[in-house]
Amino acid sequence: MTMYEICTQTDQGRVRKNNEDAVAFDAQTGVCLLADGMGGYKAGEVASAMAVASINQELSSWLLQNGGRASVKELRRTMEACVDNVNHAILSAACSNPDYEGMGTTLVAAVFMEGRLVLGHIGDSRCYRLRDQAFLQVTKDHSLLQEQVDAGLMTAEQALVSPNKNLITRALGVEDSVVIEINEHRVELGDLYLMCSDGLSDMVPDTVIAAILDGSGTLLQKAQRLVAAANEGGGRDNISVVLIHATEDASKRGLLSRMLGK
Repeated sequence: MTMYEICTQTDQGRVRKNNEDAVAFDAQTGVCLLADGMGGYKAGEVASAMAVASINQELSSWLLQNGGRASVKELRRTMEACVDNVNHAILSAACSNPDYEGMGTTLVAAVFMEGRLVLGHIGDSRCYRLRDQAFLQVTKDHSLLQEQVDAGLMTAEQALVSPNKNLITRALGVEDSVVIEINEHRVELGDLYLMCSDGLSDMVPDTVIAAILDGSGTLLQKAQRLVAAANEGGGRDNISVVLIHATEDASKRGLLSRMLGK
């Protein structure tokens, strides 16, 4: 049985006056969430907090009732319904309070179940995977830059230095409806997943992120090193990370050790 160790870190960074990122997880149901808010005075943090709180509560409750017998198709529909509900809630709050006008948020929503991951995202917050020293960006940004790369108008290398990094094409709480992109992935023992806001991915090269994840130390130490690297790189945005490590059941590992006389 696959078990998951989860660790989160979030930091204001060196430039912003407040932290508009939000993270949450529920270890019992395997729900992990990260959101990067945007908008008027402190409105971004309202949108991101609403997103992770609402989805965490609603999705985790559903999984506790149905997770053991639910199909991936049913889980996808539930994730879509959770997103639809909070999208309308954020939009309603933005329309009713002038201070919240224009607020919205990105979202990465993951459900780790046994040996699989159901992963949804909106915007340019990302999920990466380290497997056997191979580092992979699992999500594809919903951004103008990514569309230009897909259309062959620029290379991925050119996109890295483009001044238009933060122009996203999809966000939660901005329009009447939003589509969350959901995909299913197989999880292998030893996999290490990183969910992050662009405060990390814009500040730290993938090669450095991979080296930190593949290095020594606890999950917490790795999360702290990622945040520190983003701040050392300029810390121009809020920085948030969620690390998820797929390990074998501790009870089985203990039994095996006893059988081996260790």
